[in-house]
Amino acid sequence: MPISQKNQNFIDRTFSIIANILLRIIPTTSGEKEAFAYYINGMSAQSEGNYAEALQNYYQAMHLEMDPYDRSYILYNIGIIHTSNGEHSKALEYYCRAIERNPFLPQAFNNMAVICHYRGEQAIQQGDSEIAEAWFDQAAEYWKQARTLTPGNYIEAQNWLTITWRSK
Repeated sequence: MPISQKNQNFIDRTFSIIANILLRIIPTTSGEKEAFAYYINGMSAQSEGNYAEALQNYYQAMHLEMDPYDRSYILYNIGIIHTSNGEHSKALEYYCRAIERNPFLPQAFNNMAVICHYRGEQAIQQGDSEIAEAWFDQAAEYWKQARTLTPGNYIEAQNWLTITWRSK
C-alpha cells in the first residue's frame, strides 16, 4: 500500500516521499511495511481533520503492527482523535494503552493530565469540589510523570503544580 500524497502541504508531501523510499530500502516484512503505510496515511488524514479516515487507517495499522513501541504511537494518535472529538473517556483509555506499551511518552501523560484537569474544572462548575479535587490530583500525577520524563517541558503544568501545592 503506497503512502498517500494527497495532502498539498510541501512538508507532508516530502515526508510521504521519504517514507515511501524508506519502506522500499529498509529490511522489514511486508506486514510491517503495510502497517507503517497505514500509520502514515492515518497521520495524513488526521492532519487534514479527516478523523474517520484516520481512525480506519490507525485500526488497520494496529491489526498489522506487532511491535509494542510502534503500537504505542498508533494508540497515542487514536487518543488524540478521541480527545479532539470530545470523547475523553475513550481518549484516556487509548493514552493508557499507549503508556502500557511505551512508558516514555510524556505527551500521553500530558494529554491525560489536561483531560483530568478539564474534568476537574467541570466538576467545580457543577458544584462538586470533592470530585474536582480527585480529578486535579490525578492531573497532578500525570503532569509529574510527564515532567519527570522531560524536565524543563510543560512549564505551565509546573506552575499549576506549584500554585496548587501539588508539586511534591
